[in-house]
Amino acid sequence: MTPTTSITILGAGGIGCAIGHALLARGHQVEFVDADAEKVDRGNESGVEVVDHGSQTARFTLFENWHPGNPGLIILCTKCYDNATVLERLHPDSIIFPVQNGFDPELQSRCRFEGIASFVSECEPHRARTRITRPGDLHIGACGHDTPLPDQLRIIGDSLADQTIFTLKVVPDILPFKHTKLMYNAAISPLAAISGLDNGQLLTHAPARKLFFRFLRENYGILKQSGTELGTVGPFHPDTVNLILKTPLLGTLMSGPFSKSLRGTYCSMSGDIQTGRTEVENFNGHLVRLAGHHPCPLNRRSCDLINRLARDRATPSIDHLKEMVT
Repeated sequence: MTPTTSITILGAGGIGCAIGHALLARGHQVEFVDADAEKVDRGNESGVEVVDHGSQTARFTLFENWHPGNPGLIILCTKCYDNATVLERLHPDSIIFPVQNGFDPELQSRCRFEGIASFVSECEPHRARTRITRPGDLHIGACGHDTPLPDQLRIIGDSLADQTIFTLKVVPDILPFKHTKLMYNAAISPLAAISGLDNGQLLTHAPARKLFFRFLRENYGILKQSGTELGTVGPFHPDTVNLILKTPLLGTLMSGPFSKSLRGTYCSMSGDIQTGRTEVENFNGHLVRLAGHHPCPLNRRSCDLINRLARDRATPSIDHLKEMVT
């Protein structure tokens, strides 16, 4: 395979490292850009590693020292709250390909294609070393329209088709899958962020599980009433998930097996409250905007609560779950 033009991965976290590692293994020239100086230094020394998949030599550049040259492909794997800073730096003709969980109106206005990752990864602090904690997919496709991938993304898709870190799925429209992932993320993330529980514990801790199920029902209702198309991410389509949740005992019984597969995994918002910046407006805030006049008490409450806790840089506590009850 002939390597594509230059690829820059902005954000050497779990998803960025996994995608970059897979592309490097197929002969592409990949540059990682990150704001963590220690991670950049270690990356230039040791490369990027995915546990059980070895290491790949790569170039790492500190974001503050990065000056984009000719337009190229930018795979954006940063948190949504960094998007404005990133967009200011990019060449206007750069192809921006976000792989983010949240929705950012400014970014969406500049992007025609996106990816969404359903595999769960954990990147070690200050190192470009990640492990896949739960297998899953990387969906890629156009945003809201059925348009073939441009050559640069098509070549990348071909490169990622036969690797084993995650499963690649090319779809005509990415938004149904991104909205389905949002349905789950906007339930998991606020609860995990305020409580400090891991994803599996959200299903075994009874008060958290009850709130999680309430979030899923509210999120599903918002997406359906707004006419948003949903895709299948994971074993069940959201319509099936909603039917399961209408039978509380069935949902509780199914929590056991799912909690085991999620044990020790954490959502992308875990730890963000203590830093003072979160993606709650890109997750739950997006659902509030979609809801319009449709009631969405949990999502409104989560935005208010998490923004307040982030301003205070509060410590996560199970006690905060009581503040989510409306």
